[in-house]
Amino acid sequence: MPTIKRRNDTPPPRTGGSEAEVLRGFLDYLRASIVAKIEDAPEPQVRTAAVPSGTNLLGLLRHLTFVERSIFLGDPVTNWQKTFHAAPTDAVTDVVARYREAVGQANEILDHCTDLGAPVPRPGRPAPTVRWALTHMIEETGRHAGHADILRELIDGTTGR
Repeated sequence: MPTIKRRNDTPPPRTGGSEAEVLRGFLDYLRASIVAKIEDAPEPQVRTAAVPSGTNLLGLLRHLTFVERSIFLGDPVTNWQKTFHAAPTDAVTDVVARYREAVGQANEILDHCTDLGAPVPRPGRPAPTVRWALTHMIEETGRHAGHADILRELIDGTTGR
């Protein structure tokens, strides 16, 4: 069993008082948490499955990139299971950069959404409301950040955000 290496825990964010500020604040908090678990994880463990399902850190972040792009940008995904598999040539820095790019593009869309009850603006496809999209991304990112917490601790004992 690896030695436990504790990071300082970052408390939940203090946000503005509006619903949009709270939702965006918590989503950004979770986005940063999962990146922190992955960006300094050692090779090859960052891509090695630690559980029978095959889940690994790099695959989790790759999947979340696809979810961000699907929910906020309208990118179609035909096989969600494939989104969990990073290519052997995918460097950690590349996967993190693609995730940050998707988050940046999603945030650009969200910056122009003033009504949480309005659909996410994406041409040519039915879209959920901004409120639903934010809530779903908080749930999705939080669930996978929890997976990443456990996987990272199994790799090298690192805990905390």
